Amino acid sequence: MIYLDYNATTPVAKEVAEAMMPFLVEDFGNPSSAHPVGRRAREALEKARGQISRMLGCESTEVVFTSGGTESNNMVLKSVAWSLRDKGRHIVTTKIEHPSIINTALFLMEDGYDVTFLPVDKYGSLDPDEVRRAVRRDTILITVMHANNETGTIEPLAEISSIARERGVLFHTDAAQSVGKIETKVRDLGVDFLTIAGHKIYAPKGVGALYIRKGLKIEPFMHGGGQEMGLRSGTENVILNVGLGKACELILDNLYDDIPRLRRLRDRLHNQILSAIPEVVLNGHPENRLPNTLNLSFPGMIGEEILSHIPEICASTGAACHDRSLKLSHVLGAMGVTEEVGMGAIRLSLGRPTTEGEVDEAAGLLIAKGTGKEALDE
Repeated sequence: MIYLDYNATTPVAKEVAEAMMPFLVEDFGNPSSAHPVGRRAREALEKARGQISRMLGCESTEVVFTSGGTESNNMVLKSVAWSLRDKGRHIVTTKIEHPSIINTALFLMEDGYDVTFLPVDKYGSLDPDEVRRAVRRDTILITVMHANNETGTIEPLAEISSIARERGVLFHTDAAQSVGKIETKVRDLGVDFLTIAGHKIYAPKGVGALYIRKGLKIEPFMHGGGQEMGLRSGTENVILNVGLGKACELILDNLYDDIPRLRRLRDRLHNQILSAIPEVVLNGHPENRLPNTLNLSFPGMIGEEILSHIPEICASTGAACHDRSLKLSHVLGAMGVTEEVGMGAIRLSLGRPTTEGEVDEAAGLLIAKGTGKEALDE
């Protein structure tokens, strides 16, 4: 089995599992309890918060634990909308966002909010001038993902941030795919909010975090006992939060070694396939994309069919399954990719455990299958 779907999820790192183990058995206390067992849990929780803040380059009090990327994204959009509804009801985002952004935006539209979904170019890149033109007097939030989960294309957040500051609009980025793959210092990006998903960075599923810039006051997302600075009540999941903290510490230890290694392996995979099948199309920006992500289309073929005949490879396609039928992904559609090309898309995403041998074997398997022709259904 060759796992090339690290953008979908990652295995839990050994070091992360080891860090979590004591809190499964011995250190089971409630962080709100004043006795020693509770204090140990609180100390572990705050240590994890500090590990995340160091990775992001922010203060620990700017980190709120959540259940994952979807909750973090929902929290930003809904809490900002509720908090600033008297100032305005307009939100700016893009057509290539994760469903947890798009569907939350659609939900808010049903409640009277206006959302502008901006286009992207053929590489999946957003033109900052599109943002400038879209911002209005009643705009309260701009939300643009840092890097796309399908193509890996990295968006120009620093330029968009300048526009947001100039116009006095809050700025959020969904960084679920970029954290752990490229630098994500919040001050450099210029964001007010940033989303993290634990299972994308070798932590468990069901845990995430949200950076909220110091000084911002937004409506609590969950009401109750006032945990997480009053923004997300509920007894904290110390076990998973400790795992997320350790995963962020590993990013600090490994990022600058991972980036060139993964880029080299990604390009090795691409070049081998391209040399054997010249008609293969790269989806996404040729340079400005995540170092681990390779989205290729085999024109005239169906990505799902290709992968179904190569059980040795675990990867994703450029089509989504709805009602037992395959449809072109909204990301590739927004990029103007035709159905003939887009339906043949396969996303190959590499991770820390990926080896050169796996890359070479995967290339050989894809070449063998890709030189056949599974006709696109009419």
